[in-house]
Amino acid sequence: MNIEYNADVIVVGGGPAGISAALEVARAGRKVVLLERSHYAGSKNMYGGAVYTHALKEVFQEDFDKISYERVINSHTWAFLSEDSSFELTYKNSSNNHAYAIKRFNLEKQLIELVKSKGVYFCPDTLVVDLVTNENRVIGVKTSIEEYLAPVVILADGVNSLLARKIGLRQDFKRHDFILSAKEVYKFDKKTIETKFNLKEDLSNGINKQYFGSDFGKLKGYKNLFMMSFLYTFKDSVALGVGVNLEDLSKNKLNISDVLDEVKKHPHIAPLIENGEMIEYSAHLIPEGGYKKVPALYSDGVIVAGDAAGFVNGVHFEGTNFALISGKLAGKAALHALEKEDFSASTLSVYRKYLENSFILKDLYSYRNIINNLYKRSNSLSVYYPNKIKEFFEIITSANCTSKSSQIRKFAYNFIFGRNPLDTIKDMFAFLKCALDVFFGK
Repeated sequence: MNIEYNADVIVVGGGPAGISAALEVARAGRKVVLLERSHYAGSKNMYGGAVYTHALKEVFQEDFDKISYERVINSHTWAFLSEDSSFELTYKNSSNNHAYAIKRFNLEKQLIELVKSKGVYFCPDTLVVDLVTNENRVIGVKTSIEEYLAPVVILADGVNSLLARKIGLRQDFKRHDFILSAKEVYKFDKKTIETKFNLKEDLSNGINKQYFGSDFGKLKGYKNLFMMSFLYTFKDSVALGVGVNLEDLSKNKLNISDVLDEVKKHPHIAPLIENGEMIEYSAHLIPEGGYKKVPALYSDGVIVAGDAAGFVNGVHFEGTNFALISGKLAGKAALHALEKEDFSASTLSVYRKYLENSFILKDLYSYRNIINNLYKRSNSLSVYYPNKIKEFFEIITSANCTSKSSQIRKFAYNFIFGRNPLDTIKDMFAFLKCALDVFFGK
């Protein structure tokens, strides 16, 4: 069959993975069509706020200095929350510029303009409803209006990736493999942000906070609620959000917006958004299956990248950098196939090799058991240890006319024997296994 192609490569999805893939192919002088279902790229994206500069430099290259960012993120805080307390560990480095606080719709807008300047044909408001195949090879896509044909199709259509399911590259979803995250953005004037968070006027510092704990407010009493909260500072706004395992929300009959409302009320978080104007609410599924749930990444004429491939490291809140680099590598694999004029799965398998040589599959492999191990011990992380931390610091920060040594001995005894000792042993083995997995990772 003689096929009349519209392009060398079709990319589905105008997020970081799709744009990066299109840019890689276009830089080689190939014809690329980039399809995005929304009115503009970035309109449906929801994430915390950090984009890592190393990935941006690889994608933007000589245009990296043109990126408009909100703040440099060089203060990182990890906090354990109990009902009325917070224990925080903060790392600051004034010369660290490895991450920017960026509003994603601004980033995607810049990336789209860049790919268009390289010759990419960008089609917003275009819904891809199916893949076009010929003799079991993908040769294009069918939109709600017409068909586009190309020898290679790159699927970067997000976490649900219905197209990857249709072609048999991934199985049906399970609730346990996803986080549902909700975020609100609060606007302040720039001076208020700088005063509230001790930030510099020149945007050279910014804050990222990550919170563990769920034993407060109306969430108190829910056992094994696996959740994390986060806060990022921008130029004149603050993003506050929470992520909860989808299965936990379902079995506890909780709404993600209700969980976020309780986080907002916590006495150590509420002042950070006090008097701010809430200007944005968004919610989004995040893949959390990790290495063990990575789907088939290629088949005859098709490649999968970004969230569609489950490329997220939930422990470190890394997703955008995985998307940018996996998209670049998908584009590189497409160019390899175009050069060989062979679009079989065998030729496109080079994509997997590129990923294995990058940090993406190395990190996913190293962290393959961590989320599941932490999930099994979620009641310890979210309830037991935050409350024990509070109890310990209550002893050493107060004077109640009782000897400190007797209080500390009692605390130590209760810490070890105040609950089933088997739980403490399980915690120790879970945390040790997590550490060993990372240490002996690829």
